Amino acid sequence: MALRAALFWEVVTMAFDTVRTNKMRSGLTVLGVVIGITSIVGMTAMIRGFDQSLREMISTIGPNTIFIQRFGITSFAGGAEFKELIKRPNLSISDARALEGQAGTIQFVDIELGAGGPPTQRRVFYGTQKTKNLVVFGTTEYFAEGTKIPFLGGRFFNGTEVQYRKNVVVLGNTPYQLLFAPGGTDPVGKSVRVGSERFEVVGVFDKRPAAGGFNLGQDDFVVIPYTAYQRVFGLNPIRINRSATFLPIQIALVPREGVKQADAIADIERVMRIRHGLKLDQPNDFDVLTQDAFLKLWDRISQGTFLALIVISSIALMVGGIGVMAIMSISVTERTREIGVRKALGARRAEILFQFLMEAAFLTSLGGVLGIGLGSGIGWAVHVATGFPISLPWWSFAIGLGFSASVGLFFGMYPAFKASRLDPIEALRYE
Repeated sequence: MALRAALFWEVVTMAFDTVRTNKMRSGLTVLGVVIGITSIVGMTAMIRGFDQSLREMISTIGPNTIFIQRFGITSFAGGAEFKELIKRPNLSISDARALEGQAGTIQFVDIELGAGGPPTQRRVFYGTQKTKNLVVFGTTEYFAEGTKIPFLGGRFFNGTEVQYRKNVVVLGNTPYQLLFAPGGTDPVGKSVRVGSERFEVVGVFDKRPAAGGFNLGQDDFVVIPYTAYQRVFGLNPIRINRSATFLPIQIALVPREGVKQADAIADIERVMRIRHGLKLDQPNDFDVLTQDAFLKLWDRISQGTFLALIVISSIALMVGGIGVMAIMSISVTERTREIGVRKALGARRAEILFQFLMEAAFLTSLGGVLGIGLGSGIGWAVHVATGFPISLPWWSFAIGLGFSASVGLFFGMYPAFKASRLDPIEALRYE
């Protein structure tokens, strides 16, 4: 056993020495492997970082919240055509009231005007300060229950303020930062102008997570009671063509405690299908969206992206592997006499095979280590320069190193087998 261990380390040492004495050749050999592993580790770090930030953003929707839209992203993802979707009936406030009264599985029903379609946008003014155009949402008092956006200060408006059409507003983080943060002013209780109408600030939302850390306008909004929205802005249908109009409205619902989301969705569909007069064989003429639906759609997109990354990186690894095979074949030819001497001194085929396989695996593993270092460095550089989130799990390093070693073993097999099959007498005669 000790003899075999000593022989193993001797072969490994010989392989290392051979690589060390041919630095230029070794460097060119591992270049393709370095490029492949760099792309795998670097892109995996950024894709996973983006994935985590997107999931954090989607989590603000609320895990149990159910949205009803006239049509949404799931319809387009399913291949539906816009000219067919636009024939669907508009949602209405009476739909929300029917769900509130007839869907026994639902605890909260929120009406969201200015959502699910072309939004209402207005500037917000405070003193001499003003914002860019921001989205204005008109909702019930249950908006905060469904979205789970954290509060920075103050509160959300209550049912009484909704019922009496009070001019109260909750600011998203963008208007707060533009109007109040520079002067350190507490916005709660202050009067701002949304468009041409004055509103009292009762609360401020904190920043929402953003996919990739980018400013995607996720905080560019203010929320007012939907009753005040109707009074100030109206709820007029937007004409799309001669036969179709669009109402910017969606309905958000939260199931009762202990009710499964699937049961709540079935209850919602029952009420909505009856209201829309749909027959049993007719599909829904509205979309039901959940956090899980968004995540499943993103999973499909990210899996396709990751698969494309693997294919592209595999091409670079294959090119590197072919380079390993070519260089190792040249090395076998150059070292024919050495192989003959070793065989004449008693080296067996398995030992020759193992030595050349170790050289190939060492070369590509070295390329893997360099690729992991470069890929991680590129990921961190992008993070520092742009704030783009990254994730570097240990298993991505293990996969990169495993891929690189496997490439060496696979593409080094033919040269190693060729070396082990050399006849010692013919090898000693080789010039």
